[in-house]
Amino acid sequence: MDAAGLDTEGRDFTSAREMWKEELGVEDCGDESNDACRAKRCDWYQKGIAYWQGVEASMDGVLGGYGHVNDTDVKGSEAFLKPLLLERFGTGSRRLVALDCGSGIGRVTKNLLLRHFNEVDLVEPVSHFLEAAREKLAPEEDKKFSEQKAVNFYCVPLQEFMPQVGRYDVIWVQWCIGQLPDDDFLSFFKRAKVGLKPNGFFVVKENTARTGFVLDKEDNSITRSDSYFKELFKQCGLFLYRTKDQKGFPEELFPVKMYALVTDKPKSSNGGKGKSRQHKPGIIKS
Repeated sequence: MDAAGLDTEGRDFTSAREMWKEELGVEDCGDESNDACRAKRCDWYQKGIAYWQGVEASMDGVLGGYGHVNDTDVKGSEAFLKPLLLERFGTGSRRLVALDCGSGIGRVTKNLLLRHFNEVDLVEPVSHFLEAAREKLAPEEDKKFSEQKAVNFYCVPLQEFMPQVGRYDVIWVQWCIGQLPDDDFLSFFKRAKVGLKPNGFFVVKENTARTGFVLDKEDNSITRSDSYFKELFKQCGLFLYRTKDQKGFPEELFPVKMYALVTDKPKSSNGGKGKSRQHKPGIIKS
């Protein structure tokens, strides 16, 4: 990416290419034959995991002190998801399965996905978050055979996760893809595509920068602009089916955008135009 950006310590970068060279040791952040490069990449991920291992497994913890936005977030997500499910799958008796990526304590699974899917799998690299999710979502004795349940809990980072072929109707990716450098972002979605059923789709819900990118040096995550995301989606071989801006969040936060992505070019799309704000707003980190 050629757009300029900055980090939270005030350093300016002329491009994402320059930033990734600084952070990962290579211009295109992909020379895995280089020992120094592998070490830098290891450091990148270890710093991110270390940050989240020090965060309390609570609503406020995973939402960076903004636990009060949960209801607004869920309502916005549901308004985006429901018409998509109807359009893609109709009103038949299809048994729906979702994957919650970067699931944290199971907040999205419990409050959103289990309302609309028969089964939900969770993937989360921070072990105490995943254990909290497992406890929170454990079926009660009289509901063990419920039609809606969390099934699999994978303690695996996204850059290493390989989904079961053809299992998922929807793969939900929220407030976690910023932990992945561009090349791992691309490889994740290319791998994850095989996990989708016919007519299945991705939902990506993320903070967006006004232009270019903002690198958070505290937890090693990147907030990408809308155009940055769209370029990466294109490189993944994904097509934008619909977008929508999340409304009702505090003004100091980064704008949050939802993207529905499909593997075949749609006949028509309904892209939304989002408001943008000057850096540096607050950020929800998970």
